[in-house]
Amino acid sequence: MIKIGNLTIGEFPILLAPMEDVSDPPFRYVCKMFGADIMYTEFISSEGLIRDASKSVKKLDFSEFERPIGIQIFGHDIDSMVQAALYAERAQPDIIDINYGCPVKKVASKGAGSGIMNNIPKMVAMTEAVVKAVKLPVTVKTRLGYDEDRKDIVEIAERLQDVGIQAITIHGRLRTTRSSVPADWTLIGKVKENQRMRIPVFGNGDVLDGPSAKRFKENYGVDGLMIARGSYGNPWIFKEVKQFLKDGTNSAPPDIHERIEISRIHLEKSIEWKGERQALMEMRKHWGYYFKGFPNFKPFRIRIMQAVEYEDLNQILLEVAAYFDGVQPVSQMDGSIEYPDLSSGCHL
Repeated sequence: MIKIGNLTIGEFPILLAPMEDVSDPPFRYVCKMFGADIMYTEFISSEGLIRDASKSVKKLDFSEFERPIGIQIFGHDIDSMVQAALYAERAQPDIIDINYGCPVKKVASKGAGSGIMNNIPKMVAMTEAVVKAVKLPVTVKTRLGYDEDRKDIVEIAERLQDVGIQAITIHGRLRTTRSSVPADWTLIGKVKENQRMRIPVFGNGDVLDGPSAKRFKENYGVDGLMIARGSYGNPWIFKEVKQFLKDGTNSAPPDIHERIEISRIHLEKSIEWKGERQALMEMRKHWGYYFKGFPNFKPFRIRIMQAVEYEDLNQILLEVAAYFDGVQPVSQMDGSIEYPDLSSGCHL
């Protein structure tokens, strides 16, 4: 069984990645319904947290149903990161996670996220300071390296382990690599092969379905997988991956009625957490992916985007159910599943 500190998380855990503006409590709820083993909050600014900024503090919210859960923080100042970790610990998550992977310019240019990979000594010192400050297990999410000339992840993983982290998730791209470029798992495998590594090593990047999950597991020996883009509008991917890893079979894709049921649960949880108006606005980015591949869906999507009350939107969903009853999405029928490009945010 894989353990993070004293936390037992299964034989081969499947994790939901922290994704800005995506992995909020309502989305995490539906992912947990389908078997996500560990989930993380959206990444939280250390400076925002210690200044008690409402947006940052709101991201600390989670329910008991979501456990085990990690709160992920990022920042460039060591003292601020320590204070933020202590603040986050008061919310009583199971894990404190440090984001060393976000490639977005406004984050990385300040030496936070993947930008800190340009200064490995500071990265190690920051990690050690956070580990010493909190009682909870500390984990790290990072990338292969700063750029093509500095693919330092084997050294980084060992050094972060030596200062006390309890697990590491490695995204198979560099700070400079766009999401359109396939993830390179070779160095993730080398980290796992390092005989000095004792902590769990999780792989992330292009885990999009059961076959890809099996390929990464078998070829690179990782202790578990983290799913990011593959979960977007597709929370049932956790169930599908686990089934494929267990017996090599693909579960039937959810039909229109199942998609509506899950998306409605997502919406209702959003309303509970944010209020009706904000929930309807923020759910707009999800509808297209929940119903991706259904022919002639555009007129329904336009109406959904214009809905400003739950009852109106619910009526549209009833019409969608009737119109697409018995129809399978094109992306499922021809096998060419497309995934969103989320390179503008920290989703990878």
